[in-house]
Amino acid sequence: MTRKRIVSLIASSTEIVHALGFFDQLVGRSHECDFPPQVHALPVCTEPKFNIEGTSYEIDQRVKAVLQEGISVYRVFADRLNELRPDIIITQSQCEVCAVSLRDVEEAVCQLVTSQPQIVSLEPNSLNDVWADIRRVAVALEAPALGEQLVAFSQGRISVIQAQIQNIKHKPTVACIEWIDPLMAGGNWVPELVELAGGINLFGEAGKHSPWMTFEELTAHDPEVIVVLPCGYDIPKTRSEMSPLLNQPGWENLQAVRTGQVYLTDGNQYFNRPGPRLVESLEILAEILHPEKFKFGHEGTGWERWQG
Repeated sequence: MTRKRIVSLIASSTEIVHALGFFDQLVGRSHECDFPPQVHALPVCTEPKFNIEGTSYEIDQRVKAVLQEGISVYRVFADRLNELRPDIIITQSQCEVCAVSLRDVEEAVCQLVTSQPQIVSLEPNSLNDVWADIRRVAVALEAPALGEQLVAFSQGRISVIQAQIQNIKHKPTVACIEWIDPLMAGGNWVPELVELAGGINLFGEAGKHSPWMTFEELTAHDPEVIVVLPCGYDIPKTRSEMSPLLNQPGWENLQAVRTGQVYLTDGNQYFNRPGPRLVESLEILAEILHPEKFKFGHEGTGWERWQG
């Protein structure tokens, strides 16, 4: 097995490389890569072209303004990539808003003079795609067997949860909110996770991009459980961004609000990273939806009940 110099330009692929046991071969990362914690010591190879501080609405407006100009949301440091001399660069073509895109990387690599890296582009739209991406990274690292082992281990943990929800009599209706202002529902693999955790997903379609939604639609479906999991936000940031929902006429009349079934999660670390920790995301949902059956220990770090 040849030792590789790896640059990971998405947080999920950094976690995949780590889970496969190749963290010591990482030489560069994106500005968003933050797990495992020791990744912070690696050189940063990207940055956003917009101010990431502000409210949900302000960030949404900035991103849309950049995209309207037909340019990328992120910048890749070609000179730094050149200095790092990577053998492999891992990027994605799933979402140009979430992370550096394949186009960004290809343009940067065209400027490289001392390295001709292999570009591995991931495109996860569903859980099966995530497993395929894990295998793809493992093959690029000349360790296909390790990829199969990681996929089997992850699927085995899911099977344990599946076995325990077989006889659940009541599956609550669930609305997963991926962005607060404007409202967006969880898509891609999130609907699958809800169903696997013993819930009935109301918004978003498995394998398809996250859809915009209106508060009127949320009210019409009146979910039993609301799970807030904004992309890029931890729990404190999510908590601080709840006012656009709280100020909606009729919020307090929603069934989930009246019964104390509104939950805040760390959407950044878990639900919006299509990597190995989607299994932990499933565990979080299982704890929320069926606390009588599941206690994985994620409360307080991965999720909390909204106390508003």
